[in-house]
This record gives sequence, C-alpha cells and structure tokens, in this order.
Amino acid sequence: QLQLVESGGGLVQPGGSLKLSCAVSGSALDNYAIGWFRQAPGKERMGVSCISSNGTYTTHADSVKGRFTISRDSAKTTVYLQMNSLKPEDTATYFCAAIVDFTYKVIPTVQNICILSSSEYDYWGQGTQVTVSS
Repeated sequence: QLQLVESGGGLVQPGGSLKLSCAVSGSALDNYAIGWFRQAPGKERMGVSCISSNGTYTTHADSVKGRFTISRDSAKTTVYLQMNSLKPEDTATYFCAAIVDFTYKVIPTVQNICILSSSEYDYWGQGTQVTVSS
C-alpha cells in the first residue's frame, strides 16, 4: 500500500519561503505521478503543482507560477514543493497525492504528463498546514 507523508509546513511572513516534502513509501516513485493540492477553510481543494511519473513533466496552477517549484529526489523517494514569495492567500492545508502511471515503461513513445485534477488521484497524505501571516 502506497503511503505519503507531508512535512515542512508552518507559519511564515508574507514574502517568505517554505519547502514542503512528501515522503513516498510502499512502491517505486517512478510508478506514480505526484501532485500537490491545497485546501483553505470553506474552499474547495485545488491543484497546485504536479510532476509526472518519469519526472520529465511538471505543471503549476496559474496562481503559483513563477513562485512555486515542484521537484523530486528519486533516491530519497521524496517530492518537494519549494514555495517562494508567499502570500496570505497561500494559507491552506497542503496535501500530496499520487496516481498510478507506469504506462511509459511499457510504451516508451507515450506522452508522460500529470494533471491537477484531485479526482484522478488515488492516494493521499494527511496534509501539512501552511500559514502566511504577519
């Protein structure tokens, strides 16, 4: 059973930075696309960033482009979300999630991408709180 554990959340002032980690265990990281999502009180969960299962494709929500970067360390089976220039509106609980995708291992020519639709993801972590406030 795949397990995901987030860490790195906390309280930061506007303009500051945080780096979230998502530790993945139970299976090889390159069998899964990994996404970061966030949910603020009273709001729907929204996709922030994702990285494809072979690590070659990333995408970010418009609201975080140029500020957030997703990356992974396959040796450590960890996916990171570097968040810079944080704003109060970034305050939320952040979740990482995984979707099975090893098609590229069977069909090398297939396009390996990821999507920011939470309904597509099968495995979820427990979340980590990020609060941006002065």
